[in-house]
Amino acid sequence: MTPSKIYLSDIAPRPRWMTSWERLKHKEVHWFMEVVAEMMGVFLYVYCGLGATAAFIVGSLAGIDGLGSLYTVGFAYAIGVVFAISLCAATSGGHFNPAVTIASVIFRDFPVRKAFRYIFAQILAGYITCLIVYVQWKDLLVVAEKVLIENGVYDIKMFSSSGPAGVFGLYVAPGTNLGRVFLNEFVTDFLIGLVIWGTLDPTNQMVPPAAAPWLVGMAYAVAVWGFSPTAIAANTARDLGGRFMAMTIWGSAASGGTYAAVAALTNIPATVLAALVYELFLGSATRTLTSHHIHFLQAHKQYCEDNKLAPYGYLEGLNPRCDESESFESVVEGKVRDGRIETVKAARNHV
Repeated sequence: MTPSKIYLSDIAPRPRWMTSWERLKHKEVHWFMEVVAEMMGVFLYVYCGLGATAAFIVGSLAGIDGLGSLYTVGFAYAIGVVFAISLCAATSGGHFNPAVTIASVIFRDFPVRKAFRYIFAQILAGYITCLIVYVQWKDLLVVAEKVLIENGVYDIKMFSSSGPAGVFGLYVAPGTNLGRVFLNEFVTDFLIGLVIWGTLDPTNQMVPPAAAPWLVGMAYAVAVWGFSPTAIAANTARDLGGRFMAMTIWGSAASGGTYAAVAALTNIPATVLAALVYELFLGSATRTLTSHHIHFLQAHKQYCEDNKLAPYGYLEGLNPRCDESESFESVVEGKVRDGRIETVKAARNHV
């Protein structure tokens, strides 16, 4: 027996103006809701990480013990990722990274036009978030700059990973081997991309949807803990947003030089390669969906149908042959029943 659908409006009636807004946002400006969700996700991820980074750097320069460490920075970014995916992914799909958006275009038939909107929104959100954190921390950042000037190391440390500008922009020390920096960035981003793609797989029995935010968050934490001392960006939106903001405050000296290209671009091919490796060797179109994902995707599909929003990617492939009157759940139940029948037939043949 198929359970009846229960909508939030059935148990929590909304004011008339909210009802009108619901109709408007689903029929006229749903694309804007997706853009806002992407921006909010980047805000949550970057805001959490930047606060911990600012505390760590300012505390180290000003000699204030207990303000932070590499471990607090890693945990902050991890929790920020959990917040972003948990709160915003239901609206936009939870990309929050141009590399994930580009990989989705290649492997999930994500619309190219929508991808451009997402990428612009992600980078803009990174910029705005960095600007907000700068204003919040400005007094202490100025103190840290004065410490550098008094110690005669402003030119050496200001635009480095341990300087005030390093809270927002990403830098490497002069003379650093960029080949090794590229390798560090590429392999680390490949790991993050592999985890992301594995959590997106609805046939992955080990990862129910509710676990995905935590796994992706821990992947980012591992990146920070183990590989940020060498130099790690991991997200084009975080890197470009922060670098543009640093250049807004401190000028071209904050650009980062040749390393800027490595930081901004490396995670894109690394993530695409990770998705390709997962699709070729770890994923399989012949595996069945988990029960957790069936309910998760059913809710998403029902939302799209109720609001006349066309599903994209694998959501369309879940039900390619049924007519519009046939429900998603009945198709899934039919496939499960057919699978059981085939199993019984195979067992009889063996006997």
